[in-house]
Amino acid sequence: MNSHWQGEIMRRARQVRSTWRQEGPHWVADRVRTTLADRIRPKIAVSPVRPADVVAADLHHPPRVFVPPLREGEPVALNWVMSPPSRGSGGHTTLFRLIHHLEANGYRNRVYFYDPYRGDHRYYEEIVHDAYGFAGLVAPVEGGMADAHGVVATTWSTAYPVFNARSAGKRFYLVQDFEPMFHATSSDSILAENTYRMPFHAITAGRWLAERLRGDYGMEADHFDFSCDTARYRRIGDRARSGIAFYARPNATRRGFELGLMALELFARRRPDITIHLYGDTIGRLPFPFVDHGLVTPDALNTIYNQCFAGLSLSLTNVSLVPLEMLAAGCIPVMNDALHNRMVLGNPHIRYAPPSPHELAAELEAVVAVPDFASLSRQAAASVEGLTWSDAGAKVDAIIRRSLAASQGASPSPG
Repeated sequence: MNSHWQGEIMRRARQVRSTWRQEGPHWVADRVRTTLADRIRPKIAVSPVRPADVVAADLHHPPRVFVPPLREGEPVALNWVMSPPSRGSGGHTTLFRLIHHLEANGYRNRVYFYDPYRGDHRYYEEIVHDAYGFAGLVAPVEGGMADAHGVVATTWSTAYPVFNARSAGKRFYLVQDFEPMFHATSSDSILAENTYRMPFHAITAGRWLAERLRGDYGMEADHFDFSCDTARYRRIGDRARSGIAFYARPNATRRGFELGLMALELFARRRPDITIHLYGDTIGRLPFPFVDHGLVTPDALNTIYNQCFAGLSLSLTNVSLVPLEMLAAGCIPVMNDALHNRMVLGNPHIRYAPPSPHELAAELEAVVAVPDFASLSRQAAASVEGLTWSDAGAKVDAIIRRSLAASQGASPSPG
């Protein structure tokens, strides 16, 4: 063995000993697994969009799309192009809430999966039927779509097959978040941003996204307001509360997982008497005590919220459904202070703090220390009582019908 390899082995041994002493055996084991995973990971990963679909999409020469006239008494036909769902997906939950409302108001909906990962179609079709209660057509988009009055892209990757499709229908784009920010600066972030330059009519979750798409990209955009399922998320009397909650999803980086854990570590040092509840994913070891709920049902989550004074809810891009659901249960959300959060939510009972661990921990402490918390909790729950997903669905219905009416009688043109 030459001196170079001997020196390298000694260097690695010193590194392992030092890390073992400072961080412990678990950290070393995690580092080894991460290194091995990086070694065997393919150099070219499967992208959320097929390269062939991107190459086919010439944004300077959009295909001419026929928009069928909407005749009086005829049901509105919509094709929804989406990624295959998992059970409990927040984005898909919102999609199907809107779809169900439209169906109840004279729409005929079809679902088409766009899946570059080539999952088992039958498995995901069963999830759509069983978990989301959709009884209509579910088919792969690769087989082509039936003509419709409208075709709706639902994520940036699905915008490409919608752009390229030759089926009839006004092109809509249901935008629930600013997806270029889901990726580090990369090809995927650029490809996601390019979809906002497609000639679609955007329907966004909240006003912030609509204003950004109009202002930055000149996109036609309208919005619906976030709502809350107050039949499921509700306050259960003046029961004693003893905890705080955190939506912990390491893979959902836009929800500030690492930042949240640092804030909770500080909070746990200052208030060891308060139980910390983590839900969303099974986390494992952390440097402070907590209850690891993992993935929970909505009913179980409502029970958790009703045990808690506050919930840490971080949204680094568009907001999630979590803050309004916490409020409905009388649990006070503590959020990172940002224009998009304030603009979309507009609720006086949400507490905002600068996105630093110390500031967030301090705001959690302030909520726990409120003298008459029961009164604050009742006011918070009452502030969302009037919100319904029927209002959001009615707004989407009006946007679609208005847009289709404006297209009636037009000769084939870009959607």
